[in-house]
Amino acid sequence: MKRLAFLALAIVSGRSSLPAQQPIALSVNVMYEAWADDSAPGVGPMGNPIRSGYLDLQARSWAAYGVEVGIKRLLDILAREDIQATIYTSGLLAERQPTLLKAMVEQGHHVAAHGWTQDVLPIYLSREEESAALDRSGQAILSATNIAPRGYVSPRCTPSAVTSTLLAERGYLWHIDTFDRDLPAVEVTEGGPMVAVPFTMELNDLPLAVRYGNEPQAFTRSFERLIDRWDIARVGPACLDLTVHAHVFGRPAGAIEFQAALALATRSDLVWLTSHHELAAGTLATYAALEKGKDR
Repeated sequence: MKRLAFLALAIVSGRSSLPAQQPIALSVNVMYEAWADDSAPGVGPMGNPIRSGYLDLQARSWAAYGVEVGIKRLLDILAREDIQATIYTSGLLAERQPTLLKAMVEQGHHVAAHGWTQDVLPIYLSREEESAALDRSGQAILSATNIAPRGYVSPRCTPSAVTSTLLAERGYLWHIDTFDRDLPAVEVTEGGPMVAVPFTMELNDLPLAVRYGNEPQAFTRSFERLIDRWDIARVGPACLDLTVHAHVFGRPAGAIEFQAALALATRSDLVWLTSHHELAAGTLATYAALEKGKDR
């Protein structure tokens, strides 16, 4: 698989603003996740693990908060702030909550695929099994929203060696299973071109608050620091993600910081509020134009 990197957001987006004016291409993302009925998340608030072979009912209850309460709170905040996000949803939730998924689209959000459930990683599946899982989750989102998903992230952000090809074959435009660059790149796969949009972790509630144990305020404080020092450090144009999970920052303390961070984003002259979909569409348009120019 060949990867072609684009080195300027002006090329990626085709927008009128120059990268020097708004060098932070910020995408707002909500992760809406579910686990299979006989499984539970492996990362949670409890410090002592349970014995092997037992279902962690505490972890299941903790994760279920996103479905029961968190997602509605985050969607309300996005509506009040008039910001469109990308909602990465487990296929199981699209199947079980089609009305909610449809409401997300009506609110202006992009609904992207996030595997069937979070306990099944593509690297553990055969090509046939992964193909079936992609078809199942894609169909569930399509049935709920009447729009086929165009974006994807693997559970745990851990794809297989053929995930990009399988996505391209199914008409997907982008994935965010990539962490090795600041700007989008085109992957030329056997199934066609696929945009790898970098998924950044500086402003992600799960590693920040759950894995590393920072207080929720660290989310907003980190964003403030990035904005204040971006030009001084000469970071240059780069993608940045503001990501929350419905079962993590869907809770009151996290939701407060999520709303505060959105307010920071809308006030900053350095921030271009965009989305993975917009970045991918612009990147593919540029790639197509460059390829057409080669044929002349």
